[in-house]
Amino acid sequence: MEAWRQTFYHTMNMFNVLIVLYFFIGNGMYTVLMLASLISVWLHNRRLAYQGLYEIRDSVVTPPVTIIMPAWNEQSIVVKSVRSVLKTDYPNLEVIVVDDGSTDDTLHRLIEGFGLVKMDLIYRPRISTRPVRGFYLNPDLPNLLVVSKENGGKPDALNVGINVSRTPYFCTLDSDCLLERDALLRLMHPIVKSPVNTVVSGGIVRILNGCEEKDAQVVRVRLPEGRLERFQVVEYLRSFLFGRAGWDLLGGTLIVSGAFAVFHRESVIESGAFGRDTVTEDMDLIVQLHRWAMHHGRKIRTSFTSDPVCWTECPKEFGMLQRQRRRWQMGLFQTLWKHSEMLFNRKYGVLGLLSFPFQVYIEGVGAAVEFLGYFMVPVAIMFGMVPPTLYVLFVFVGLMYGGFLSVGAVLLEELTYRRYPSFRDLMTLLLYAFLENVGYRQMVLYYRFQGVVQFVRGYRQWEKVVHVGG
Repeated sequence: MEAWRQTFYHTMNMFNVLIVLYFFIGNGMYTVLMLASLISVWLHNRRLAYQGLYEIRDSVVTPPVTIIMPAWNEQSIVVKSVRSVLKTDYPNLEVIVVDDGSTDDTLHRLIEGFGLVKMDLIYRPRISTRPVRGFYLNPDLPNLLVVSKENGGKPDALNVGINVSRTPYFCTLDSDCLLERDALLRLMHPIVKSPVNTVVSGGIVRILNGCEEKDAQVVRVRLPEGRLERFQVVEYLRSFLFGRAGWDLLGGTLIVSGAFAVFHRESVIESGAFGRDTVTEDMDLIVQLHRWAMHHGRKIRTSFTSDPVCWTECPKEFGMLQRQRRRWQMGLFQTLWKHSEMLFNRKYGVLGLLSFPFQVYIEGVGAAVEFLGYFMVPVAIMFGMVPPTLYVLFVFVGLMYGGFLSVGAVLLEELTYRRYPSFRDLMTLLLYAFLENVGYRQMVLYYRFQGVVQFVRGYRQWEKVVHVGG
């Protein structure tokens, strides 16, 4: 019994130390990213003022781009999304929609919506995929191609799009997204201006819920009515404006959203294309590109830009949010485990020494540590291992600092892009930034912890988030 007691006390003490380390290291890194994001956004806006988008639009050397939209059972929204993409302001643009064996009317609605007819095209795949069933075109819309294939998952559909495309760059776009007209020009700006081969350029994803639309375009930005959706608006602002903008300045970009990103086609093919062994194929490909470049002596760059905007519908129901966050967390662990050779590997520079460890210990393991801490620390108090006043103070400081980071993200949005010009919307966002860390954060931590458990159990199934559309 005494041996068991000593083991218990030792375990609890170790966990308490882990909680404290996670708190200081995690919040310390978030503070660094916040400061780096302020500098990054300021520098980007200043450069863009001197280098307008018209230079890219009017230049004869601007590379053509193919937008690849994988679609599976998206009958409610796919036609509207494609119409939005076809209005994109970009020279030499092609659009490829890949229907991944949908069991609903996705393909039929595309055929009816754009007057498509089935045609025979020469297809020489460089990437192995599931069989292609047919190609659909409309002579009056020469830059739109719909491909029908057997179901193989999103990575397989993207790889079919890469096989069909013939442009040096391609843009991945989820079929439930709407693009702003100049979004692709802004996304290509860092690629065209960079002296280094920029193999990935990511943009920002914002919440479509609540916004007014006309002709498949967002004409007025407004906050959604639902509380769950408003919390996600704050969360997306913090994730994109703080996290990714900060890592871009530090040269440690490991994640861009596959919902809206541009890739260098040949680099992607040479590195092995989109893998099917994770449920977060976008992060997996980016890490894979860095490993490929290091092993082959290639100098590459990945970029994140904070103003090319893609609008997407976020989950309105707790069940759909649970599926989404569970999959993200499980996919994070799958990717980190698959590419674990990068951890503290000096050959990868900032990526190996800073970005990868941050994803492992703060975003990965840290989610489980923080969630379990809500239960383990009270147990430690019961056994007299932690003073109650110290625990209350620690929780209070943690919640206040989390609120400070969320408020900072909202204020950064207000000081720069002001997508929510209404004073009422700004005050509402600030309120939800304060409230986010009490209740919503703990719920999302629970969902992420489920993703950790799924990874440990070897679960690999993709959980689809169903969108309402319109």
